[in-house]
Amino acid sequence: MKVVVIGIGLIGGSMALEFKRIDPTITLVGIDQNDNHLDQAMAMGVIDQKGSMKDIDTADRVVLSIPVKASLHLLPTVLDRLPSNALLMDVGSTKAALCAAVAAHPKRQNYLAAHPIAGTEFSGPSAAHLGLFEGKPQILCQAKKTKPELLQWAKAQFRQMGMYLRFMEAEEHDRHMACVSHLSHISSFMLGKTVLEEEADEQNIFDLAGSGFESTVRLAKSNPDMWAPIFEQNKANVVDILSAYIANLEQFKDKLVKHQIEDLHQQMKNTNQLSTILNGIKHNN
Repeated sequence: MKVVVIGIGLIGGSMALEFKRIDPTITLVGIDQNDNHLDQAMAMGVIDQKGSMKDIDTADRVVLSIPVKASLHLLPTVLDRLPSNALLMDVGSTKAALCAAVAAHPKRQNYLAAHPIAGTEFSGPSAAHLGLFEGKPQILCQAKKTKPELLQWAKAQFRQMGMYLRFMEAEEHDRHMACVSHLSHISSFMLGKTVLEEEADEQNIFDLAGSGFESTVRLAKSNPDMWAPIFEQNKANVVDILSAYIANLEQFKDKLVKHQIEDLHQQMKNTNQLSTILNGIKHNN
């Protein structure tokens, strides 16, 4: 089997490593606009060989793991070249625009819209590693539009990577991601921006920032080349959730100004239920 991975970064590279672990006989071909990434991936054993778009013509499986704006332009072209019995999956953080872009494509059944919830703040092939997907959800959008035998293969692969599956529509996926993922990254970026603007002494940031600050701004180290297109593609949902977030911040500020500390205490106490939610949800594979 020939697997072509377009975009050898954290997700694409880790998926390549998992494919090779599951089936050592496959040939992994890497395509990346950064030739240094391909050299690193070769040296690390993430891929077997460098490739080009011509490799898609003879591929059995293709993974598209590039920024979502680039995916939107490249996805139809990759489907055009894909063999009739091959599978193309993307792993981007937004899905509605991608699914709409190929809705009428004659090879739509060869496409699977996937989103592994396994990202970190790190990027590039050096961030790729086995075990990244263990215990993580794999979101599959419009899965019924994918050819059944190709879908079954993909589901089996994801489960062997240690993932559990969730199924939803593309628009639903994007709404949820705006709330629980995209807002988190915006909050982290803007917290970091505020601290850099208000605290001019870098030594104070280094000496006085505790683990709480470090964990909260962790996502601010994420690659803007990836996240700016995500915010753009999911703009309507992001603006809606940002408005709700800003309203809560304004309310918090107003209650603090008015010394309504008991109200603030109760709001924070109510929010503590998140720990129960995050620790207690069970999943069915």
